[in-house]
Amino acid sequence: MIGFPGEISGMRCSRAGCRSDATWSVNWRNPKIHDATRVKVWLACDEHRDYLYDFVEQRGFPVALTPAGVVIDELPDPVGENG
Repeated sequence: MIGFPGEISGMRCSRAGCRSDATWSVNWRNPKIHDATRVKVWLACDEHRDYLYDFVEQRGFPVALTPAGVVIDELPDPVGENG
């Protein structure tokens, strides 16, 4: 089936080469480029959830896990950090 541009066609894990269904959303943003309202999302299966979360967290970006499909409207800087 052909979808519209930008339409999510499935809930597959974002880890390269993984074809598993996503059960988690890794919500993150780069505070040097985007404000708190620009949240990016990688989908993750149970096996790759920690890998994708750690990849973002190690770069010092704000990150939060939610069940797949749960939308976060804003992702503020961690408490005590200046933008």
